[in-house]
Amino acid sequence: MSQNMFSLEGKVALVTGASYGIGMAIAKGLMDAGAKVVFNDINEELVNKGIASYKEAGYTVKGYVCDVTNEAQVNELVKTIEKEVGVIDILVNNAGIIRRIPMIEMSADEFRKVVDVDLNAPFIVSKAVIPSMIKKGHGKIINICSMMSELGRETVSAYAAAKGGLKMLTRNIASEYGEFNIQCNGIGPGYIETPQTAPLRVEGHPFNSFIISKTPAARWGKTDDLVGPAVFLASDASNFVNGHILYVDGGILAYIGKQPK
Repeated sequence: MSQNMFSLEGKVALVTGASYGIGMAIAKGLMDAGAKVVFNDINEELVNKGIASYKEAGYTVKGYVCDVTNEAQVNELVKTIEKEVGVIDILVNNAGIIRRIPMIEMSADEFRKVVDVDLNAPFIVSKAVIPSMIKKGHGKIINICSMMSELGRETVSAYAAAKGGLKMLTRNIASEYGEFNIQCNGIGPGYIETPQTAPLRVEGHPFNSFIISKTPAARWGKTDDLVGPAVFLASDASNFVNGHILYVDGGILAYIGKQPK
């Protein structure tokens, strides 16, 4: 297999919500493979912080302010990117939120907000980029799903519902637009080392011990663990992979867990 199959030279990628964390790691990986990357975030402060972080690491990116739950803003964003950078070849729907609240304490508005960002927004952004992908004759859409696309756990009813829906949206985009040489797949990260999970990863914290014991790899994932899968799904190497969710979880979903001693 030629290494060129993994090259993203000449491709334009939009990674939503990529001012830090998983989105930033994926954006850097796409740039390392040759893509021109643009990203958005919900306010100017986050966009500017993101651009500064990329610059410090030696990357040049364009950042835009856009609320991905707002269809009019998203349509304008896509038009602007097409005019200033080029037609989007690769979309990574990364923007997301989580609210850890027991279901019976969660308001319907709080539930709707999570679903709006984690499910409605990928629908809105995908819908905005697909027509130009059809015209161009190819396209790659990567939805950042979750193990909560498959599993439930306490306090994440809205997040699990949204990510389960995103899994099925992924399969439906593949079903509806595969004939136009558009591949839509998902990445389902396991438990990843990010600033948000730092308090849970302190040695001796029960959740830290729980995750390590449930993971055959016996460690938390790193954001860089998601880069190879993202480049694969963005490249020609995955041209006959469609509607698939690639779980990058160190084996958690395959594992029943250790027997108590």
